[in-house]
Amino acid sequence: MLDKLEALHKEGLEKIKAATSEEKLQEVRQQLVGKKGQLTAMLKGLGSLAPEMRRPVGQKANEIKNAFADLIEHRQNEIIASKSGVEGEVDLTRPGIPVQQGCLHPITQMCYDLNDAFMSMGFEVYSEDDISSEKFAFDNLNFPPEHPARETMDTYWIEGTENKRGNERLALRPHLTGGSVRYLQKHGAPARFVYPGPVYRNETTDSHHERAFFQYEALIVEKDLSFAAGKVLIETILEKVFGRHVNVRMRSGFFPFVEPGFEIDMECLICGGKGCSVCKNVGWIEVMPGGIPHPNVLKAAGLDSSVWSGFYINIGLDRLVMMRYGVDDVRLFHSADLRFLNQFK
Repeated sequence: MLDKLEALHKEGLEKIKAATSEEKLQEVRQQLVGKKGQLTAMLKGLGSLAPEMRRPVGQKANEIKNAFADLIEHRQNEIIASKSGVEGEVDLTRPGIPVQQGCLHPITQMCYDLNDAFMSMGFEVYSEDDISSEKFAFDNLNFPPEHPARETMDTYWIEGTENKRGNERLALRPHLTGGSVRYLQKHGAPARFVYPGPVYRNETTDSHHERAFFQYEALIVEKDLSFAAGKVLIETILEKVFGRHVNVRMRSGFFPFVEPGFEIDMECLICGGKGCSVCKNVGWIEVMPGGIPHPNVLKAAGLDSSVWSGFYINIGLDRLVMMRYGVDDVRLFHSADLRFLNQFK
């Protein structure tokens, strides 16, 4: 019996050393000391031995069992170390490499800040798919049939639908305003909601323009809403975003979906209105169009323009972020350059 134990000891040591993976090592462990293992079977046979042989055989079996356990643990550490690319012994008590924490993208953070600001004033946050149709992107918004924004030089039409019309002509949404009509058709008025999301334009990229960028639309539809309330809304939102009063000016502008329409500018926070490369030396940054929803837009939404009125703004989210952090090139936001993004932790 002692000879059999010694032979098993030698065989077991060789198997353990030959194991090249944790799975193989587990198999060897089961073969040697598992419930149905070879050493376990020998220990179960101790009762059939002569009384004077039981003690030395039992002691030898336990010594071999302990030797197997020590060698299996040592071999397991070697296998783990080889997987990690670390040579030699592995000290499992040493602290690991700190995990580098990420952070919200500055545009995402700005979107959340705006959501908080608007929801504090009773607005709902609305969203929908990035793919829209000609009906919602243009027809419902009072765009004339020959408007250049409908052309491929401006809008990304989905292949296979570019020669169709209305609901069947699909595009990556060039703006968010069509979604506002969809919301009003479903929920009716009165309404207060914001609508953040990416939009897509076939544009040449530069420091102030991107093909894919973020907008943030807000719309109030109520009875007897004063125009002054719209300007107060703009000033309140900018103050909440930047933490201080921001000078605003409104210039007459034409947009098919509002009447009257305005170009809404904020004073450049980079130069304090003195003029710099970001504001093209004029001291003001155009951040949003706005105005009263056009009667034809309200009609498309199923509302009577003689009863309902409102105020609409569409914020250029990327430009607000540029103002908040003093960034002078919008392309940096989409560069995936961690050296740039790590600044916003």
